[in-house]
Parts: sequence; structure tokens; C-alpha cells
Amino acid sequence: MTKTVLVTGGTGTLGTLVTPLLIRAGVRVRVLSRTARTGADGIEYVAGDLQTGEGVATAVVGVDTILHLAGTQKGDGAKARALVTAAKAAGITPHLVYISVVGAERVICESALDRAMLGYMASKRDAEIVVQESGLPWTTLRATQFHELLFTMVQAMGKLPIAPAFDFRFQPIAAAEVAAELVRLTLGEPAGLVPDLAGPKVYSMREVLRGYQDAVGKRRPILGLKAPGKAAKIYKAGGNLNPDRAVGEQSWAEFLAERLGAPVRA
Repeated sequence: MTKTVLVTGGTGTLGTLVTPLLIRAGVRVRVLSRTARTGADGIEYVAGDLQTGEGVATAVVGVDTILHLAGTQKGDGAKARALVTAAKAAGITPHLVYISVVGAERVICESALDRAMLGYMASKRDAEIVVQESGLPWTTLRATQFHELLFTMVQAMGKLPIAPAFDFRFQPIAAAEVAAELVRLTLGEPAGLVPDLAGPKVYSMREVLRGYQDAVGKRRPILGLKAPGKAAKIYKAGGNLNPDRAVGEQSWAEFLAERLGAPVRA
């Protein structure tokens, strides 16, 4: 019998990589979308909003697995809870697969300043707890920052006369590599918290920025800044890194070369 997978965040950076892989694997794919869409490329779209809960009950009917990729700066716990509540109300026990971020349990956000700086870490952790306490069979994968998200950040900074660089480090990984692992986990049995997925190399924020500048051939001054707050202190101490799980293959330099057609630099 063909497995049906409901994907949240299916139109985002990660979702658009995951859905074709699932279809290729012979899975029936249903994507939760905040706006009504016509099905295409083998994907069924169901209108629903995790923030309000509207349409979620309909979206979960008949699914075997929920692949929860949707995430924002805040409110991820409530959104995960909306999925769990809908599944239980429908009388089903789907395998709930969740994508989180490395360090979600370490980078604790206590103050308003912490949440302003690194609120997405706390948001991911809130959702992790909902998933593991849901009573549903579950799998959670934590990954480091995607090349694609860092690229969006440095591209915006590249337009400034002086680029600000906090004293943070990153261990970026290709979203396509994370997508492939998520598909493997989605097709498998519930495994709880699985080993982290981290990129092959650690970079300072200054190195990330300078790599981009060199790739586009526009060097500009970089201003070093010290990030304030307790959460930022944990983050810059490496709370978002996992060098022991540097299993990613594509480096930041290789990503830039691929994206921009620039020479590969060390």
C-alpha cells in the first residue's frame, strides 16, 4: 500500500528539495499550504494554517507520516502542537518527523534580548519538546545552518557599505544533503532523536562574509561586533556547532562556486 506523507513547509527551501525525492521513492505527497493551490508534479496541496489551526484536521486525514519542516522565529511549539492535536482528533498515530537545529537544547533564551537575537533556537526547542512528548511515534533530526540561508544573509549584507559581523561561528551544510537524510528517515521507522547532521567545516562569520565578497569580487570593510546576551554567549562558544558530526560534503566555498560560478577557494 502506498504511503501518504503530509509535508509542512513543503514550498520552502528544504521542502522543495524533499518533495520530489519522496515522489521518486513512490510516496504519495500532500503539502500543507496556507493558500489554496492546484495539485502539480504529483503533489496534492491542502489549505491549512498551523498558526490558527484552520484546515489542519483535514490535512492529516489518512496520512501515515507527517514531515514537519515549517518553522519561524517564534511559535514553533504551538504549530507542532496543532499537528499533534489534529492527528489525535483524527484517531491516527502517524510517524512524526521533525527538522530542528543543532544546539537547540543548549542555546537557552531567557530574556527578551536573547529571543530577539536567537529566538529561532528557542522556537525549535519548544517544538522538539512537543514532538517528543506527543505520544506519537517520532523522529527528530538536528542540522546546522544551511548554506542557502547564510547566502541570503550575506547577500543582504553585501549591499551595505560596511558589513557587520558578530563573533559567531557557523558550520554550514547543503540543504540538499539534509533533504536526502530527511527522506531516508521519513521512509524508515521512528528513531527518536537521531545523530546531528553538520557541515564539513567551521567558519567565523567574518570568514563567511569574506568568502562571499571574494566570490562576487566586491570586497568591502567588515566591522566586528560582539553579540550581547546570555544566549549569544553560548552560541559564540560553539553551542550551534557539532564538529564530531561534520558529515556534510559540500563546503561553503564549494557552495559559493556552484551558486555564483566563482573559483573554489579554501
